[in-house]
Amino acid sequence: MNTKKGILGNKAYLYLTEFFAGMAVMAVELGASRLLAPYFSSSQIVWTIIIGTIMIAMALGNVYGGRKADKDPDPDRLYKRILIAAIWIAAIPVLGKYVIAGVSGLLIFTVNTGFLVIAAFISCMVVFVFPLFLLGTVTPSLVKYTTDNLEENGKVVGMLGATNTIGSILGTFLPTFVTIPSVGTAISFLIFGGILLLLALLYFISEKRKKVAAIVSSILFVLCCIFGHDSSFAFWEKDLAYEGESVYNYLQVKEDDRQVALSTNVLFGVQSILMKQDELTGMYYDYALAAPFMAGLSDQSNGGKLLVLGNGSGTFAKQCRNYFDGISVEAVEIDDRITDLAYEYFELDKDIPVYTYDGRAFLATANEKYDVIMVDAYQDITIPFQMSSYEFFSQVREHLTDNGIMVVNMNMRGGGEGSINEYLSDTIASVFPEVVTVDVANSTNRELFAGTGASSLTAFADSAKTLNDPKLSYMMEIVEADLVPYEGGDKILTDDKAPVELLGMQVIDELIRDEVEYYRGIYEREGLQGLINQL
Repeated sequence: MNTKKGILGNKAYLYLTEFFAGMAVMAVELGASRLLAPYFSSSQIVWTIIIGTIMIAMALGNVYGGRKADKDPDPDRLYKRILIAAIWIAAIPVLGKYVIAGVSGLLIFTVNTGFLVIAAFISCMVVFVFPLFLLGTVTPSLVKYTTDNLEENGKVVGMLGATNTIGSILGTFLPTFVTIPSVGTAISFLIFGGILLLLALLYFISEKRKKVAAIVSSILFVLCCIFGHDSSFAFWEKDLAYEGESVYNYLQVKEDDRQVALSTNVLFGVQSILMKQDELTGMYYDYALAAPFMAGLSDQSNGGKLLVLGNGSGTFAKQCRNYFDGISVEAVEIDDRITDLAYEYFELDKDIPVYTYDGRAFLATANEKYDVIMVDAYQDITIPFQMSSYEFFSQVREHLTDNGIMVVNMNMRGGGEGSINEYLSDTIASVFPEVVTVDVANSTNRELFAGTGASSLTAFADSAKTLNDPKLSYMMEIVEADLVPYEGGDKILTDDKAPVELLGMQVIDELIRDEVEYYRGIYEREGLQGLINQL
């Protein structure tokens, strides 16, 4: 017989508590990935860190909650923990990005290896572990309050587990497909923190207890709503043309008198750029323009066909349209919000079809053959393994004409032997008989050109002169002079084995060390004020 009084006498409320606790855990986990991604990428490594730290928090919470439920089964303590968790989650949009930036700033000058892993792990521990530890105490406590007799103990535990799982399912889908795309990460934290707050307040109001705690927590939540609704991750930037989020990415658009640039990271990297005077960009896109010349498109009256996998805001597609009359351009971009920005800010031609698809999935359904296929789907350490394998590059070759050229933007030059670029190059060389590379000046990018052996990958600069554009002709002379033939090795990535994140992380460490060494020298010579002045 159930002898509990008040709201706890209604088992529906207890199951409701379990439901929303499970929902909040998964919502925070999804929110954590979006909060960290603009700073550390959304790679499998970062996801592993998030899941690992959350599981640690939940395990510790389960142990602590079980012991507390046996020792002191006062439900006030459980709902007080839920109240604290709610306010902490609501405070994440207010303080989380400052914590992450602070942790990164401290570690970048002290850690030489594994910066991304260490910084992401510490940030997760500081920001997310405590509230999820508190939510981890919910299930063992509710078992104590829900069980009336030992004969139904298994049934009760099973029902609580099922209720938690159903809440977790909703907590997985709602942030990804509803709240984050529609209102952003910051407000998503506030929504799910608010649900937990209402759950706890309902208990304390019905039991007429902890009035002060209820009032204080409500005031704190309102303050979090006031100061935490700003979705800006790059809080130090004042003149962004656009900042927002999509299902896949953090998105930032910067504009000045000369150019418009798109970035999916708050700290480094440009994914696409528009030069307002239709001039060359000075970036890897200019080097990639060698591909159409290698394929002989400058001599074709029909202009040929181009496919861009990873279109971004359409920089390469637009450049090819500008320099090659009559060229037919198709593009694939998995993030439809980036495509919207391409039309809104980057003057992408409306008649260029952009398919919202994964690049490899598109190739699996396409029947066309192309003269040039540009693979530009790699962002910092976030390299989709399915677009880096032997099987993928074999698909690309099948969709090239006899004289076709594939050009791949590899955005993390360096790392030496055993680096991600060596693996990618070896893999491509195992598919294509001719491969050449060129390093992009003043950047970390390397362009790789692969052909079927029917085109000239090393002597093409003269064909650029037919376009009567001196700047482009000079650019092609630079590319031709700096091309290096690549001899393939045995480091092959496959669908079954492609550890692209771990390989990329090695290069990231090297790039960070090289970049930080300059600022570290300023700090050692001139102190903190000198460093601030330099920044």
